[in-house]
Amino acid sequence: MKKKYSPAGFIVILLVIVLSAWTIFNGLNLGIVKIPNVQNGVVLGLDLVGGAEITYEADVEDGDVSAEELSEGMKAAQTMLRQRLTTLGYTEADVVLSGTNRIVVAIPNVDDPEQAVQMLGSTAKITFTDSDGKVILSGDDLTGASMAYGDPNGTGFNQYFVDVALSAEGQKKFTEATKAVASRPNGENYIAIIMDEEVISAPSVGAEYATTGINSEHVSITLGDNATQEYASQLAGLIASGQLPFSLENVQLESVSATLGMESLKTSIQAAIIGLLLIILFMIAYYRILGVASAISLIFFGVVFVDIISLSHLNLTLAGIAGIILTLGMAVDANIVIFERIKEELRAGRTIRVAVESGFKNAFSAILDSNVTTCIAACCLWWQGTGTIVGFAKTLLIGVLLSMFTMIVISRIILKTFANYKMKSLAAYGVKTGGAE
Repeated sequence: MKKKYSPAGFIVILLVIVLSAWTIFNGLNLGIVKIPNVQNGVVLGLDLVGGAEITYEADVEDGDVSAEELSEGMKAAQTMLRQRLTTLGYTEADVVLSGTNRIVVAIPNVDDPEQAVQMLGSTAKITFTDSDGKVILSGDDLTGASMAYGDPNGTGFNQYFVDVALSAEGQKKFTEATKAVASRPNGENYIAIIMDEEVISAPSVGAEYATTGINSEHVSITLGDNATQEYASQLAGLIASGQLPFSLENVQLESVSATLGMESLKTSIQAAIIGLLLIILFMIAYYRILGVASAISLIFFGVVFVDIISLSHLNLTLAGIAGIILTLGMAVDANIVIFERIKEELRAGRTIRVAVESGFKNAFSAILDSNVTTCIAACCLWWQGTGTIVGFAKTLLIGVLLSMFTMIVISRIILKTFANYKMKSLAAYGVKTGGAE
């Protein structure tokens, strides 16, 4: 007896499309998860809505700070400000060194420059605490921090680490504190490095220091064999910013207008919608039923993508929109590869159901390989990039992952539904029955 196929999966897909489309405009509150509507969820970037610009200047007296100290201090301050902005969610804010003693910070979607100043503050607060939260060292006990490469543990393996220089008073405090910390059981024998109430590192203290403590003017913070130079440099910059040899003062506040503006956003959205409609029309005209399945899949992809962006509160710039459009094209490309495989199976005399299963199976490896390499590229851009590059990398990565799910899972469910409900004409699947094809 032939097994009856259930259209439940197809019905669920349609319900998800309707619910996601409704959520775009109205939001959705599920209790644990709350998805805002697109207007409240998407944070537009500096290029689209403008924001606030703050110019910080190092307050130094002639002769108090050498040129080298000033240069290193400004780099540390830049790292600290960027870290704060990232923590606050402004991953695409610009933090740029200007001259020898100024830093210009541009924050998107902030109308009041004074509000931006209050968010950032002016001085980094860094502390070293034990597992009980007791403060061991403060920024005043540090005299410097820098990235280094070598064998800090004497194990014969070189690695990147952070070298922290202590004052005489800081050295005494650290020696006594590490004696106590080293005597604690595993899981409690660490020293947390905290900046602005956030733990940025938590190195452990070995039991061999329980008697003597770590008594040195320079303390090595090891980061593991796989630590990168960039990570070590960033951590060193954050620690160093807690003992800057100068204070930062905001000397100029102003609102900045969008470099591209809302008109560019509207034009980009219109172009994306027109492009999507043209793609859908082409796919239906050329692939018939396969094209209809592709159209439903692309609509699913589009509405769910917008909801994911709203849920994650991404900073969306024009580069980020370009990433979305790019992944849309990649999704269509994946569909075409699958559909051509299905048509090959149909020409070989396979049934519709067998052709659909074989087409997806044969196309999977090619689609997986191309998308994995794109994901790797997106992760590298996200890791190393700054500003609008990060926004592009995020939308690209999310889009690629979602497009793979949509084209491999959603399209298959839709086509299996069509194949089991008397839509079995080869011509209806874009296969010519009387020609050479």
